[in-house]
Amino acid sequence: MLNAGLAVALGTASLATAQPGHNLTIVASRVLKFSGGDVQVDFAAGPLDLSQDAVMAHVQAAASAIVAYYGRLPVARARVLIVPVPDQTGIVQGTTWGDMAGYPGMSRFRLGQHATQDDLNDDWMMTHELDHMAFPSLPDDQHWMEEGLATYVEPIARVESGELKPGQIWHDMVRDMHKGEPAEGDQGLDHTHSWGRTYWGGAMFCLVADVEIRRQTGNKKGLQDALRAIVAAGGTIDHEWPLDQALAIGDKATGTHVLTDQYAKWKDAPVTVDLEKLWVDLGIRWNGGAVEFVDDAPLAKVRVAIARQAR
Repeated sequence: MLNAGLAVALGTASLATAQPGHNLTIVASRVLKFSGGDVQVDFAAGPLDLSQDAVMAHVQAAASAIVAYYGRLPVARARVLIVPVPDQTGIVQGTTWGDMAGYPGMSRFRLGQHATQDDLNDDWMMTHELDHMAFPSLPDDQHWMEEGLATYVEPIARVESGELKPGQIWHDMVRDMHKGEPAEGDQGLDHTHSWGRTYWGGAMFCLVADVEIRRQTGNKKGLQDALRAIVAAGGTIDHEWPLDQALAIGDKATGTHVLTDQYAKWKDAPVTVDLEKLWVDLGIRWNGGAVEFVDDAPLAKVRVAIARQAR
């Protein structure tokens, strides 16, 4: 995720010429309407094996997941730019900016010429990038929160929209969450910028906070309530905030101090989470590469509340 203000890093280039896609020919534009705003989808010139309708359906699904989680599209106007990449497959890369060319949020996706429907079905990147629009731009030291939050919310949002099953996302969390644990020499999330700590360390912060908010509120509130309040207060990608400001708004919405207190502990020191105990408490049991749910576990109802399957 990048803010338009970073264009100064491009040297003498003006903001207009630094804007992503400024030199591309747009061959088609369509608009998707959602609660809270619109998404303009622009297709740059270039060959694609996939039809535009197939790509539009994928954008629709990703944006629908974000709307399901946040209750609305976070920004009033979003742009999704599809750039074909010759002789490649899959979604090659995605990047999101705030306050770009009149759009509060803009995501550019480099889509391989030979991408298939199966590639779209397996893709998580589009939802991850669109989720970046639902949090303010932070200082560089808090980049872990931007990426960790999108890593955590993306699969949960897709469960809420009906795209994924809860079993699949808990399987992936049990498999991957340990990648966020601090290694030797770690100095806390604000000072350790490795890939694992940035993405999975941030995701682990979100998971632990979500569980603790629900524990303290009798499962009446969760991280989702905090994040919705941050968006409602204007905390979206087109605004630059200190992390403390966003967390304070989230805490007020849940009636707790979980986010602020946890950040104070995690930002400057390595904090190890007993993930094995957490999975047991949530009623998640690993069995030969698959997960089983234990419904009488102490926090089983919290697990269910975190990732509610769409009705």
